[in-house]
Amino acid sequence: MYTEKVLREMGYKLGATIGEGSYSKVKLASSQKHNSEVAIKIVDRKKAPHDFVHKFLPRELTLLRGVRHNNIVHVHEFIEICNGRLYIVMEAAATDLLQKIQEVNSIPIAQAKTMFSQIVSAVNYLNQNNIVHRDMKCENVLLTRDNQVKITDFGFGRFAMGYPELSSTYCGSAAYAPPEVLLGVPYDPKKYDVWSLGVILYVMVTGCMPYDDSNVSKLPRAQRKALVYPDDVTVEEPCQQLIAYLMQFSPSNRPTIQQVAEQSWLQ
Repeated sequence: MYTEKVLREMGYKLGATIGEGSYSKVKLASSQKHNSEVAIKIVDRKKAPHDFVHKFLPRELTLLRGVRHNNIVHVHEFIEICNGRLYIVMEAAATDLLQKIQEVNSIPIAQAKTMFSQIVSAVNYLNQNNIVHRDMKCENVLLTRDNQVKITDFGFGRFAMGYPELSSTYCGSAAYAPPEVLLGVPYDPKKYDVWSLGVILYVMVTGCMPYDDSNVSKLPRAQRKALVYPDDVTVEEPCQQLIAYLMQFSPSNRPTIQQVAEQSWLQ
């Protein structure tokens, strides 16, 4: 195959598919150049809609070229091939947070603190550089073999020009989206990320979602109510308080990511 031949000539040998999206797939590859295993995201521009190719993808590539943080996936290089495909070569991870939770049911509290601190550190770095992710979820938190966090998938990421700057674009996953986004009102994208982190932490320590998202129209009503924890899981009170702090219905009451980073539970 032409594509594999080109990649092979560049020192990459494609292996198993480890992820698949609507217009892309991610494959493991051995790399002579980097002397390690890498992940290659293959984006097929010909199959993708106009908005994705001309709006979201260029924005993602711009963000990926500029970010440098230990807990954000590192991109080695971008390869353009004339058949309309784009190859994004990045560091490989062993699994993602959702798969990890499914394996162990819930993350032990000491490990959850360490992982969540790394997630907060990455999002704080992004926000300090006026970047918002807008699709923070367990599937987008990759983990290395030694459980180091690597945030990925900046398809809905963007530069936030001011603070607070309001956005009206619905994006991300309903289960991790705050009420203002689900209600279709203009929202502060940085406070969007903060709510999503609350959902991630809840899932980490309980092994389940905080709300039933099978009916999206009913979700905002459920989000107004106090969080309920499963009977068979014990979550320490300071952790519950942090989750409640992150997942306040009114975005103006939610902390900034810097305030989250300063919380005593994470120290």
